[in-house]
Amino acid sequence: MAVWIKPSVAIIMFLLLQCSEYSLAASTLETFAQCVSLNSDLSVLPLSTIFFAANDTFFTTILQSSAQNLRYLVPSAPKPEFIFTPLHDSHVQASVICSKQLGLHLRVRSGGHDYEGLSYVSEIERPFIIVDLSNLRVVSVDVEENTAWIQAGATIGEVYYRIAKKSRVHGFPAGLCTSLGIGGHITGGAYGSMMRKYGLGADNVVDAKIVDANGKILDRAAMGEDLFWAIRGGGGASFGIILWWKIKLVPVPETVTVFTVAKTLEQGGTKVLHKWQQVVDKLDEDLFIRAIIQVANAGEKGQKTIVTAYQGLFLGGVDKLLQIIRQSFPELGLTGKDCVEMSWIESVLYIASFPTGTPPEVLLQGKSTFKNFFKAKSDFVTEPISETALEGLWKKLMEEDSPLTIWTPYGGMMSKISESAIPFPHRNGTVFMIQWLSLWQDGERDAGKHMNWIRKLYDYMAPYVSRFPRQAYVNYRDLDLGMNKKNETNFIEASGWGNKYFKDNFDKLVLIKTMIDPDNFFRHEQSIPPLPRPSSQSMGCSDSA
Repeated sequence: MAVWIKPSVAIIMFLLLQCSEYSLAASTLETFAQCVSLNSDLSVLPLSTIFFAANDTFFTTILQSSAQNLRYLVPSAPKPEFIFTPLHDSHVQASVICSKQLGLHLRVRSGGHDYEGLSYVSEIERPFIIVDLSNLRVVSVDVEENTAWIQAGATIGEVYYRIAKKSRVHGFPAGLCTSLGIGGHITGGAYGSMMRKYGLGADNVVDAKIVDANGKILDRAAMGEDLFWAIRGGGGASFGIILWWKIKLVPVPETVTVFTVAKTLEQGGTKVLHKWQQVVDKLDEDLFIRAIIQVANAGEKGQKTIVTAYQGLFLGGVDKLLQIIRQSFPELGLTGKDCVEMSWIESVLYIASFPTGTPPEVLLQGKSTFKNFFKAKSDFVTEPISETALEGLWKKLMEEDSPLTIWTPYGGMMSKISESAIPFPHRNGTVFMIQWLSLWQDGERDAGKHMNWIRKLYDYMAPYVSRFPRQAYVNYRDLDLGMNKKNETNFIEASGWGNKYFKDNFDKLVLIKTMIDPDNFFRHEQSIPPLPRPSSQSMGCSDSA
């Protein structure tokens, strides 16, 4: 097969045969590209379309393509030396081998939703490169086996679409935002609107393929159960590069029901939300109701108020749903007019806020419509928050320009799975999870104001959320909780944020990291650290031993 190769790389390849000192004259990109060429399948490697240097025409487009948080795309944010977009598993293998050989710090991106930009920005180490997996997006569904193999660069929306094309009665319990990259999504747990029925996406993974720190591709049998445990909820980019997930499909009815009911403060919104907290984790497992809370203008004078939108998915028909609501949560005031029956794939579009009538094929675009400057935090709640505390929260929210908070219900299957089943520990006893967001469009200019606001809000909420530790969701990375310093693997320092994300599972994650990546090749600001190697002095034995 004839392959066209970028001229500069072709010259380097020729020089390799003529001069052993070629690397001294080659740029970092050319040297890396040559190394990848020698360690992977050239027949599927059009080099001119998968390497993007900082001065290339499409560099900025590629860098910004899936990035969500504009805070990390400003001119002052650190930029990679180049971006590598592999087309084959062997190219990802080669990127690890070559990064190690050349001493390059590597960041891996599958979807770009990471809230602190860790997959495309390095605050601790430069120079660095990005391996972007967006070209690796095969989804192979086997309805007879009730499984699917998915490449890491596919979005969860693509996964949902491919499943629905094969069957109207199969689904997968993962994220509500359809542009999430599946590779990183599952590494943090992957919650969604069917979590109360089937648990997390990570709870429904049966196999995986990963490139380890030695550049080897390992499946579940080869990696062993400890590493397989760690990658399903232990956070992204600490143990290797996910290539494929094998997921277990779950049954869904041909008809599901969705609804959205909004309540303002003037409509008794505080009392309704207080009641929601008391019942939401105890409702029928087929019913998921999340609360989306924002500040809005109301009335003729346009005064500020708080609006809570109750968005629900019921795995069944409207008649049974209304019966459940009348018995368990009549305060919501749900009526048949609020409800719409549809297929499961249509409910995916509804919950993701696509306009009514949008064809499911939009899920194949894989592009996010959400790009903002933002700062986020998360909490887990184990007891209902009092009405007095909620009223204080409303005052805090009204101080900010565009605040958003989303409260996601737990209970059901989430309470039945052990905290140690996978690294994700937020299980029995959790009533709901909170995501806090401050969003703005004025760039770096007023970033400090918005960051200060959300930190003060976080402090205000401390008495009303989980404690010892105050828990956080690893897929909502928050560098305020702590950061690894350059070239350090301080277990004590990392345990501060590690225990918030993983509770008692953090210690096991550290031991697994020490076993499979003792040199800490896969690292970022909040990666799992290995234990330090013993010093030569501590290795000696005393005379009495």
